[in-house]
Amino acid sequence: MKKKISLLEASIVLIIILLSISVGVIALKISPNVVVLFAIAITMGYMAIKRMPLERINEGIVRGLKPGIIPIFIFLLVGALIAVWIQAGIIPTLMVVGFKLLSVKWFVPSVFIVCAVVGSAVGSAFTVMSTVGIAFFGIGATLGLNPALVVGAIASGSIFGDKMSPLSESTNLASAVVGADLFDHIKNMMWSTIPAFVVSLILFAVLGTNTQATQLGDVQEVINVLEANFNISVWALVPIVLMLVCAWKKVPAIVTILLNVVVAVVMIIIQQGGFNPVEMASVIENGFVSHTGHEQVDLLLTRGGINSMTFTVLLIILTLSLGGLLMKAGLVSTVIDAVARKLTSSAQLIIVSLFSSIGINIFVGEQLLSVILPGDAFKNEFKRVGLAPVVLSRTLEDGGTVINYLIPWGIAGSFVAGTFGVPTIEYLPFVFFSLLSPVFSIVSAVTGIGVKHVEPEIMVRETSVSHN
Repeated sequence: MKKKISLLEASIVLIIILLSISVGVIALKISPNVVVLFAIAITMGYMAIKRMPLERINEGIVRGLKPGIIPIFIFLLVGALIAVWIQAGIIPTLMVVGFKLLSVKWFVPSVFIVCAVVGSAVGSAFTVMSTVGIAFFGIGATLGLNPALVVGAIASGSIFGDKMSPLSESTNLASAVVGADLFDHIKNMMWSTIPAFVVSLILFAVLGTNTQATQLGDVQEVINVLEANFNISVWALVPIVLMLVCAWKKVPAIVTILLNVVVAVVMIIIQQGGFNPVEMASVIENGFVSHTGHEQVDLLLTRGGINSMTFTVLLIILTLSLGGLLMKAGLVSTVIDAVARKLTSSAQLIIVSLFSSIGINIFVGEQLLSVILPGDAFKNEFKRVGLAPVVLSRTLEDGGTVINYLIPWGIAGSFVAGTFGVPTIEYLPFVFFSLLSPVFSIVSAVTGIGVKHVEPEIMVRETSVSHN
């Protein structure tokens, strides 16, 4: 028989785990993999003290890993995609086009806007960051801008697009979990999303304005190097169009990315006039190695490959295992259920559900679970006080979807750090959109602006149905 866990006991254990992870990663700068493994040991120790069956440990790990199987496969494909896109000249072409089209002075806010637009069309922040994001990052480095600020702009725009796109997996999930209409959900998100977008744009315009005299000669030198060493052509934009078509047709991410890898490989074969399977396999596995002779270009474009995602994949496995154990031990559910029962006002429910999503991001490190678990826990409570489902779905996005990119051991956070080579702690202060979304969600809850209530007759109907 399962032993009951008190709220105090569950809270103490979770705080100990959080402190161990935070101190290890942030203060001592220990590898997140080691720190999360230590947290797993603490959790297992607690389960042993509570005399929980040993089988529950295996069950918890399996339960935790299950939602991460698809993201892990996608990350491996993204590593391969980055490598072949560089060799095929796709990312170098985007860099050259970006140099010629984007304003040097307003580069950072321009990147934020472009990534937001592309993200809305594609519906995947990961796809945007690993394709056009890599190109923008290279341009920003050439301009001498702070890499963390550039990553912040790329991530913020990509996250906004992902959040507001009807093609996004997380957006569809948030609306489905609470039983809200998808487009009503997107419409209601604007109350917190648009203010966060506007303020983020202002901050990027202020901090990202290139007031120093840009060495245009250096920029032209990079363009010349790219044109001399890569196939810069309008044909290189074909995979971008293919990616947009796949998004429009709602083709699964795995199929989309794999198809783009194949297309890029075909382009490489055509460019080289032949096919060397050993060399191609090496690029896909180990990444592309740039040999232009230009130090900055070689540093920027030597990246990608399946192996480049090894650290991220290992971190995902460990983090999801920890999350599964915490759920199997009943620690997370104990806290959420106890808190949910004591809330009465609309503002309290919204704010607590928001911080519950943030908390699950911190403890579990998985974006989708930070939506699913609080959604299930608070759905009936929102109905009880007369709040529309779209209010909860918006709150889950504001505290769940966008925050995972700020967690060093989270799936999204580790992906961004691995893709750009900039630690999460460094780019975190500049992901303004993710930082501001919860703030405006709280403002909405306190002021009541954008908080949609369910009509009395609907509440009566739902109540009567539930009694039947």
